[in-house]
Amino acid sequence: MRPFAWLPGPVRWSARVLTVLVALVAVLAAVVVVIVRQSFPQVEGELQVPGLSGNVEIYRDKAGIPQIYADRAADLFLAQGYVHAQDRFWEMDFRRHVTAGRLSEMFGASTLDNDKAIRTMGWRRVAEQELAMLNERTRGYLDAYARGVNEWLKANPDASQRSLEYSVLKLQNSGYRPEPWTPLDSVAWLKAMAWDLRSNMEDEIDRALAATKLPRERVEQLYPGYPFGKHQPIVTRGTVSGDRFDERAEPRPATGTRALTQAAAAFDAVPSTLGSGDGIGSNSWVVSGEHTASGKPLLANDPHLAPSMPSVWYQTGLHCRKKSDECAFDVTGFSFSGVPGVIIGQNDKIAWGFTNLAPDVSDLFLEQVKDDTYLYRGSWEKLTTRQEQIKVAGGQPVTITVRTTRHGPLVNEVMDAVKPTGEATAVALQWTALTPGRTADAIFELNRASNWDEFQSAASLFEVPAQNLVYADTGGRIGYQAPGRIPVRSKGDGTWPVPGWTGEHDWQEQPIPFDQLPTVTNPPEGFIVTANNAVINPAAYGPLLTKDWAYGYRSQRILDRLDQEIQKGKVTAATMSEIQRDTRNGFARTLVPALAKVPLAGPSAKARDLLKDWDGAQDVGSAPSAYFNAVWRHLLKGLFDDDLPEAARPAGGDRWYEVVAGLLDEPADPFWDDTRTEGIIETRDDVLRQAMASAYGELADRLGSDVKSWRWGDLHTLTLTNATFGTSGIGPVEWLFNRGPFAAPGGKDAVNANGWNAKKGYEINAVPSMRMVADLSDLSKSQWINLTGASGHAFHPNYWDQAALWAEGRMLPMAGERVHKLVLRP
Repeated sequence: MRPFAWLPGPVRWSARVLTVLVALVAVLAAVVVVIVRQSFPQVEGELQVPGLSGNVEIYRDKAGIPQIYADRAADLFLAQGYVHAQDRFWEMDFRRHVTAGRLSEMFGASTLDNDKAIRTMGWRRVAEQELAMLNERTRGYLDAYARGVNEWLKANPDASQRSLEYSVLKLQNSGYRPEPWTPLDSVAWLKAMAWDLRSNMEDEIDRALAATKLPRERVEQLYPGYPFGKHQPIVTRGTVSGDRFDERAEPRPATGTRALTQAAAAFDAVPSTLGSGDGIGSNSWVVSGEHTASGKPLLANDPHLAPSMPSVWYQTGLHCRKKSDECAFDVTGFSFSGVPGVIIGQNDKIAWGFTNLAPDVSDLFLEQVKDDTYLYRGSWEKLTTRQEQIKVAGGQPVTITVRTTRHGPLVNEVMDAVKPTGEATAVALQWTALTPGRTADAIFELNRASNWDEFQSAASLFEVPAQNLVYADTGGRIGYQAPGRIPVRSKGDGTWPVPGWTGEHDWQEQPIPFDQLPTVTNPPEGFIVTANNAVINPAAYGPLLTKDWAYGYRSQRILDRLDQEIQKGKVTAATMSEIQRDTRNGFARTLVPALAKVPLAGPSAKARDLLKDWDGAQDVGSAPSAYFNAVWRHLLKGLFDDDLPEAARPAGGDRWYEVVAGLLDEPADPFWDDTRTEGIIETRDDVLRQAMASAYGELADRLGSDVKSWRWGDLHTLTLTNATFGTSGIGPVEWLFNRGPFAAPGGKDAVNANGWNAKKGYEINAVPSMRMVADLSDLSKSQWINLTGASGHAFHPNYWDQAALWAEGRMLPMAGERVHKLVLRP
C-alpha cells in the first residue's frame, strides 16, 4: 500500500504507520481536547503585531466571522492575513503546496503524480511572472497580507499552536516546518481557482475517447446543441460586433488514444481545491427595484463547488474607518484563505456575484514527437525543456523533465512516455491561465468600485477564470458583464482535440477584446439570471465563447420562479432565498410520462405509482424523489455503459437530460440496444422497464420493501470531509476532522444543486458552497451562509456551526451582532 493514495483532496496513511497510529488512538483521544484548544485563536483583548502603523479592531459575531477596522489599507490587509492565519493556516499551507507542486514535501512519495502534474503545467512559474505585472498598489497589499500571516507564525512557533493537523502530520513527517508566507503564495492560488473552473477540457477528452468505440456522428449525438427554444440565454437582446469563428467541421485526426488516456490520468492527478467536473457550476441573479418591495435591487449568488471541510470560503469584512483614496475599502463578503481582499460580496455602494462563464479557454493539441523534436508545418522543431526537482518527505528527490511545444506542455508525459507510432504520440495543453495576467489587480478594483463604470473597469482585468459577473448598486442600477481572456481560434470550435502539426488550429495572438464581450445593464424585464447557461445566442454574436454550456435547466427554473413571484407581487429578500432552496427536478416532466407508458408488473409497478402525482420536488423526505433518481441512475447505466469507455460514461446532469430526451422520441435508436446481449435487440421500453425494476431492487435492498417509507435524504447525504486527513482510512483520525453525514435536499441541476455522480451513487459531491442575498436598500440587511464555518480548527465551536443552517436553507445577517473584540496594536 502506498503511503498516501490520492483521491480528490484526501491523504491516506501507509501501512508502516498503521500500528503506531492505532496504538496512539487512546492517547490521542485523551489529549485531543488539550491540543486543539492550544490552536484556537485569541478573539478578545489586545495583541502586539509588529508592522502595523496604527490600531486595528477585529469584531467577531457568534459565528466567529471577523469584521476588521483600520485607518490604512496596509494595516487592513496585514490584519486580514493575521486573521486568516488564526483560523485557517493549515488550509493555506496545504493549498500553497498544491499550487507549487510540493505536496510530496509534506506527504511523501504517494503525492508525486500530483506534483508532477502541477510542475508540468508550471502554475507557480506563471504566478511569478504575474506578480511582476501587478500594479504597485496591489503588490503593496499582497506584501502587507504576507506580513500579517508571518507575524502570526512567529507568535505561534509550535505545531500544537498552529493546528491539530500539524500534530497529526508530525506522526508521519516529524521534520516538516512551514515556511514564511509570500505574496507569490497568494497569487499562485488563483491558478488553482482557474484550474477547477476551466470549462470543457474533460469534454474534449471524453469526445475523443468515446470515438474509439463509436462513429463520430454518434458521439456528437451525446453533445446536443443548447436548447435556445426553451431555455433563455443570459443576454437576450442586441448584437456585438466581432469576427465569426470558422465553423467547418474537422475530420477526426489520428487518435492518439494512449496519449489522451495518459493526459486524462494526468488531469485526474491534479488535486481539486474547489472541485471540478460534473456538479461544478453556480447560480446568480439580480432583480431591479421596479420588482422589489423596497424599490431597490436584490442580488443572489450561490457558487456550486465540491464540499470540503472547512469550506473553501472564508467570510469577512474589511473596513476603512474613514474612506479615502489611500484607504478606500468598506467591503464585506467571501474571501479565500491565503488571498487578501473579498472575492464575492458587497461594499457600501455595490454588490456583485460570480458564476462560471465556462468559455472554452483550453485546447488539447495532439502532437507528433520524435526524440527531442516535434512536427510543425512540415518541419521538426526543437522541444523546449526544463527540469523540475521535487523533494519527497522520507525519500530522495525526484527530477522530471518537462517538455513543451509552441502549444504548451506535454501533459501526457506526467504518467510515462509514449512510443512513437507514426500518429499522435503526445498531448500538449494550451490554456489561458498559463499566460500571465492581472486577475489579482481585479480583486482589489472590484472591492473599491462604487459604480457601474468602475465595476466594468475592474472586470476588464479579471482574466482567468472567466466568470459571469452580476451587479447591483444602491442607485438602483443592475447589470451583467462577461469578462475574461477567451481565445480566438484560427480554425475549429475547440470541442475536439486537434492536430498540432498542421498549424491550422493555432490560437490567434489576441483574445476576444473586452469591449466585444457580452454585457447588459438595466434590461427592460428588470432582472438578469445566470446559471452557467448560454450567455448569448450565437445567431446574434460573432466570436466563439464555447459550445459546451450547461443546458439551462437551473437558469430557466429561476426565470420561471421570478416571473411567478413578480406576477404575485413584489420580490423580497425572503423570495430570493426561497428560490435558492428550490429543489424541482427539471427533467421529471419529460421522463415520468415516458415511464408511465411502459407495461410494468410486480413490485416495481408499486414504486412507479409514487410518481403519479409527484411535482418533481426533491425534498429529503420524498419517496418519489428517491425512486425517480434511482431510475435515472439505472437508466443511464443501461443506456450507455455498453457503448462508452468508463471515463466517458455519464455522471448525470442536464446534458444527459437533453440526450435522453432526444432518445425517448427514437425508440429504436442504437443506443437503446445493449451490445452485450448477443442475439437480442433491446428497444426503448425494454431499457426503461429494466431501469425501473433495477431501481426498485436497489432501494428495496437499501431502504426496505415499503416504497412509501423511502426517503431521498436516506440516499442523498453529505459528509463534510477534511481535504487532507478526511479519508485516511483510520477511523479515529477521520473522526477528528470529518463531520456528518447528514441529509440534504435537491440534486444536480436543481436550483438547490446538491449534486451526485450517477456512476458512483447518490452521495453528494457538489454543493451550493455558500449562499448570499444582498439587499441594496439597506446593505446591513444582507444575508449569507457558509457550508461549514469560519474556523478551520477541529472541535472549535465555529468549525461547522453553519452546516445545519445551510442544509435547512437558512442564513445569517452579514452585519452580525458583535460578541468579541480583539485589538491589534503596533
